[in-house]
Amino acid sequence: MIDSNTRLVARLAGLRVLIIGDVSLDEYIFGRATRLSREAPVPVLEWMRRDIILGGAANPARNIVALGSSAIQIGIVGADSEGEQLRMTLNAAGISSSGVITVAGRPTTVKTRILAHDPPRLPQQVARLDRLERSCLAPGDEQRIIDVLTAYVPLVDAVLCSDYQLGLLTPNIVDATRSLCQRYGVLLTVDAQGNSHYYHGVDLFRCNNIEAATTLGRSLDTETDFHTALVELHQRLQARLIIVTRGPDGLSLLGTQEEYTHLPATAVSEVYDTTGAGDTFIAVTTLALAAGLKPLTAARLANIAAALVVRKLGNAVVTPGELYQAFNAGHTLTK
Repeated sequence: MIDSNTRLVARLAGLRVLIIGDVSLDEYIFGRATRLSREAPVPVLEWMRRDIILGGAANPARNIVALGSSAIQIGIVGADSEGEQLRMTLNAAGISSSGVITVAGRPTTVKTRILAHDPPRLPQQVARLDRLERSCLAPGDEQRIIDVLTAYVPLVDAVLCSDYQLGLLTPNIVDATRSLCQRYGVLLTVDAQGNSHYYHGVDLFRCNNIEAATTLGRSLDTETDFHTALVELHQRLQARLIIVTRGPDGLSLLGTQEEYTHLPATAVSEVYDTTGAGDTFIAVTTLALAAGLKPLTAARLANIAAALVVRKLGNAVVTPGELYQAFNAGHTLTK
């Protein structure tokens, strides 16, 4: 017999999602620490290996594919070898790269992390170097992105905006995205790391507690602070649903038909790396809402999924099997 939790997770599969946002390559260079440098108080690492994975807005796409749905990526890359590698890595991950355009004179975003690794100990990050461009797109490149949106939005169940503040999601592109989603009745979700005022009138607006505090210009410390903050964000943005994730304190939720609710964080025996937890959260929430699940159920699913990926190194994904196992360990959801 298939239990209710299994059926809920199965509903995350078979959907089509368009992800638009700032894509990147995440490079991990592992080395064994042998001694301290004589030139500076830093370790000398001897090369072990180099891993490349998808980052930025491509990480929600990875999670969507891992859960059995289809992902179409819209993004920009430079006319460089890294841009070609990013396209190939998208395709290898089962993500359509047909919406990725090349912008001459702009580098492909690459985030390089250098890690000291001495097995069986876990790797420790020593330094990070980002190669990126933050300027907004030129009008001609904006129109190229809008043309891609116009072609794909009618074909999908949901559009997910993943804003890493690297210039793709301009006001014109956000306005076009919202207009197209409204025209075709497509769910529109947003994971914002700033520029919250761009994203009025969406179906889901998600940010973390630090971003919410920055947007509102005040600290959020007590439960009353968060309740008041979500009411204000809901009024300002006119979003159907607002979710503020709060790290180890879980999340807060408020919607047009959802009263304020605080969900505690899912218990985690050990947090290894919080990188990408927000990407997993927005990917799972988007799939759940597109599948017709209630907002609170969607948030609970995503809360558990985010707790699973913080146990892994770097941008990671959650699989249906891992969600099933988590539920069997004692998590129960309702429709």
